[in-house]
Amino acid sequence: MISLDNAVVARLESHGERFEILVDPDLAQKIREGEEIDVENVVAAQYVYENAAHAERASDETLTKVFKTIDFETIARTIIEKGEIHLTSEQRKQRSEEKKRQVITYIARNAINPQTNLPHPPQRIELALEEIRINFDPFKSVDSLVKETVKALRPILPIKFAERRFAVKIPPDYAARGYGEIAGSAMVTMEREEWQADGSWICIVKIPAGMQEEFFSLINRVSKGDAEVRIIE
Repeated sequence: MISLDNAVVARLESHGERFEILVDPDLAQKIREGEEIDVENVVAAQYVYENAAHAERASDETLTKVFKTIDFETIARTIIEKGEIHLTSEQRKQRSEEKKRQVITYIARNAINPQTNLPHPPQRIELALEEIRINFDPFKSVDSLVKETVKALRPILPIKFAERRFAVKIPPDYAARGYGEIAGSAMVTMEREEWQADGSWICIVKIPAGMQEEFFSLINRVSKGDAEVRIIE
């Protein structure tokens, strides 16, 4: 269980009754997003309250009427998934800012300006967001927020989500390291790779269009600038 100092109220109102539990807001959000997390690791106390602030517990009779059970884990999971998580204004502001950063990073890495075929720098995206004054719901998924944000941005900032494919050849002296770092990179989707008779390594990879500079930096670093890279249209 978590500390009471880190807990907030999760509340569900149903059948004219109010039910509250004390939860870690971050872990509760992960449950709402589908992650498998034990409820006992999310709550500060294994009680269902009518009013958590006054420590007034819900009766077994009321729980049975609404949830058809008195099993705490079942009830708590229902409250987390279907109820509301009540953050303080400071917590909401902090989590909204975190979501905003995640959305900016996602767009910068995965999208380009279709007029130039170049990625938008994060600073440009942030300035555009300030202009449209969009709010970031701390309890929505990043995928959902990205869709909403891109739709709002497109009238003032041309955005296209795209991927780039490259053929890469790493010389023999750097092939082993190149293979390990390129194949293990989170930005890279490996489509094909092959070792050559001379010890060099070649591959065809796909990356988010906005991560071209990071990709080129990776190639240059592992090959000391001796790799051959070709864009595949």
